[in-house]
Parts: sequence; structure tokens; C-alpha cells
Amino acid sequence: MRVMGRIGRTLGWAAAYVLGLAALVLAGAWVWWQPEPHARGTEANALWARHQWVGEPHSDAEYRALGELLKENRITDVFFHAGPFEADGTVPEAKYRYARRLLAAVRQYAPGVRAQAYLGQIRTVNGKGVIDLDDPAVRARVLGTDATFLDLGFDGIHYDFEPIYPDDRAFLALMDATRELTRSKGKLLSVALEQQTLLDAAQPVYKALLPRTGKLHYPPRPTRDFLRAVADRADQVAIMTYDVSLPTRSLAGWHFARHTRTTLELIGDRTTVFMGIPTYRPLMEWAEDLPVALRGVRRGIDDLKRPPRRPYGVGVYADWTTSPAEWSRYRATWLPRATESFGG
Repeated sequence: MRVMGRIGRTLGWAAAYVLGLAALVLAGAWVWWQPEPHARGTEANALWARHQWVGEPHSDAEYRALGELLKENRITDVFFHAGPFEADGTVPEAKYRYARRLLAAVRQYAPGVRAQAYLGQIRTVNGKGVIDLDDPAVRARVLGTDATFLDLGFDGIHYDFEPIYPDDRAFLALMDATRELTRSKGKLLSVALEQQTLLDAAQPVYKALLPRTGKLHYPPRPTRDFLRAVADRADQVAIMTYDVSLPTRSLAGWHFARHTRTTLELIGDRTTVFMGIPTYRPLMEWAEDLPVALRGVRRGIDDLKRPPRRPYGVGVYADWTTSPAEWSRYRATWLPRATESFGG
């Protein structure tokens, strides 16, 4: 009985220690979260837009309203969903039959806004997925598809292949080839990636112990070296900072602040960076929303020793989930005041 008593006391002290540590973390995060950020936002901002814009007809009034929304919210780049790729690297023409009409409307009602073709697919990993980027023939057809969209008049190609692991040489080879294509046509190459790993040194452990498919898998996040390698190949990098799954607003805000600071410090001199912010309803919607994300990004900018040399801003995900009230909040808390100039 005395042995059981000692075990019980030990477990009790351990539980008390863990609970006390959690309380300290929560309290510390809450205190850190209280000061109002000093940084305002920028005029280099992106928006992910639904497939219907290229796949379905719209009235002139709808196109005009889209143009007004883009101008009012100082959106510089719109990633219009134009795919996804088929397994062979093509996109059927029927999926983007109204693309020309859309592009003409953007040029008329939002001149200067860059309309990019948002293309991606589930990348085959360990035999599971849709598109096999390890196959040179598939990559060649992807490039052919990219060329078709650029010839239609899109201002760039925006890739969103998932998952992308930090040893994915085939993806980097595709980026190299796509950069040659886009630069030859005077167009942009942008890419969406997950946020950075919390600890690069843990990658060999993940790789050795966890599979890359299934419910419990090795997280497909870029290391510092991989993110730099992607940034050196892209004109723009959008970080999918959302889906935080942290239980309080202060912790979720810390997540956005940390990734904003570390990403801009790492690649902000190399490429334009958009920090992804959500307007959909994530798993822990009481903690993660647009105001928390914007405040967190601003806190991260506050922590920079100097601003990046390249433009930076936020990427709003997505046009189909953003309410008028959220756009109003975005303008009030993010966009520079009339006398300020940020971001380029």
C-alpha cells in the first residue's frame, strides 16, 4: 500500500507540475498579447479566389463588383483557382472556359491587379495521391498547361501542390523549369507552402519514425534551407499560416506573429511574401479568426529589426468565405493610413 501511495503522490505532483506549467504558458501568452501592435499593414496583398470565376459565366455587374472589392481592399494579386491538374498534368479546357472574359474584366475594372492561375493537386507520396511529380513526363505536361494559361493572359502561375516535404527534389526541378517559362514570357511564378517547421533538427526523427501518409504522418513543412530554396525560385511565396489548432486567441496570435517574423527574416529579402490569413471557420474558430491573424501578423512585423527589402503583406483565404464585415475589419486594422506607405 505504501508503494501505491508513493506512486499516487508522484503522479499527483507530476500532474500539478504539468498543470502549473500550462497555466504559466497561458498567462504569459495572454500578457504578451495585450499591447496593441504598432505596425500597420501594407499595400502588397493577395486573395485566393474560387474556381467559378474561370469556370462559370458572370454578369458585367458581378465583374464590376469584383473589381471594386479588389481596389477597395488594395489587393495586388488574385490567385484564381483554375485547376486542379489531372493526374497526367493537364487541365481540361472546359474547366476554364470563361477565363478570357474574367481576365478582360479584371483589366477593365481593376487595372494593375495581377490575375494568376491557381493550379495544384494532391502530390503522390509513397504511392498515394493524384499527381506524380517525380515523373518527368508529368512535369513536362504541367509546364505545357502553364504555358496555355499564360498565353490566355494570366499574369502568373500560382502553385499549390500538397504535401511538399523538405527533400522534394522533383518539386524544386518543376519550380526551376516553371521559372524559366514564366520569365521568358514576362510573367510571375508564385507558390503556396505550409508554415516552417518548429525545429529543423527534428526532421530526421520524423523521417525515421513517422510515415508520410495516413492519419498520423510526418508533417510536410519546409525547413529553413528548403524555404530559402523555394524563395530563390519564386517571385512570390504565400505561407499557409492558418489551421493553427491552438485553444486561445493569444496562443493563435503568437503563432501568426512567430511565423511572420521568422519567415520575413528568412526570405523577405529574396522574394515577395504573403502571410496567409483565414476567413473560413477553422477547427478552433473561437481562437483563430481574421482579427487574431491580422493582429498576430502585425505583432510579428513589430518584432523585425528592419523591414524586408522585398514587398510583403497578407494573403486572404478566401474570397468565398470573407464577409463584408470581415473586409471592413481588414481595411480598418491592416491597410496603411493615407499618410503611410509600407510594403511596396
